Amino acid sequence: MSRQPTPTGSPHTPASAEERAARPASSTSADIAAFVTRARAMAPLPGGERGRLVFALDATMSRQPTWDMACELQAEMFREAGRIGGLDVRLVYFRGLGECRASPWIADAGKLARLMSRIAVEGGHTQIHKVLSEARREAVAHGVRALVFVGDAMEENPDDLCAKAGELGLLKVPVFMFQEGHDAATERTFRDIARLSGGAYCRFDVGAAAQLRELLRAAAAFAAGGREALQRLSTTAGGAAAALLTQMR
Repeated sequence: MSRQPTPTGSPHTPASAEERAARPASSTSADIAAFVTRARAMAPLPGGERGRLVFALDATMSRQPTWDMACELQAEMFREAGRIGGLDVRLVYFRGLGECRASPWIADAGKLARLMSRIAVEGGHTQIHKVLSEARREAVAHGVRALVFVGDAMEENPDDLCAKAGELGLLKVPVFMFQEGHDAATERTFRDIARLSGGAYCRFDVGAAAQLRELLRAAAAFAAGGREALQRLSTTAGGAAAALLTQMR
């Protein structure tokens, strides 16, 4: 990946009270329906082929207060991936002064969780453009089924991020944007990225932890095995996986 800092741009004008009131705090049925539409357009994986999921996170200092909770939820997604089988995950994170790192493709859920536990937050600006660019590069080179991103801020040019999200949408790579906190400009851009890529948006905070856990597990299930894997997950966990399946019938 490139190690050059991504230029920052002016944020959107904060949403009005009316706009914020009109937006639910977490994923809506419309968000899920948009993802399902994209999912239907995806060809099933050929026999024996492994799914690929890019899992990216903001590791800048602002996330320190809830970092332990985030690690646990993200580790659960990795464990779900291990139970499903057939899924390779590429862990991408950014922090500090232009540092953005990506792991190799990893199939072992325990190894992924250990890598996650060793990451420490550092002050710095967001580098979401690098994350989206990495996902696009991998999608073209090897194929990627989905991108999951967890973060709390957006300090870049929203138009540049949306353009890259649109490219991922054309490549049929849905992006799941999970936001920690309530920054209005960040929410707007995260929602746009999810919409343009055919993915979904969800608020990430203590109150939504259970929903985030389910959505992360559902994303891993879909990336690994498509609808059949979601069906298996829904029989034991219900929730987000069951909601997806209900609309896919």
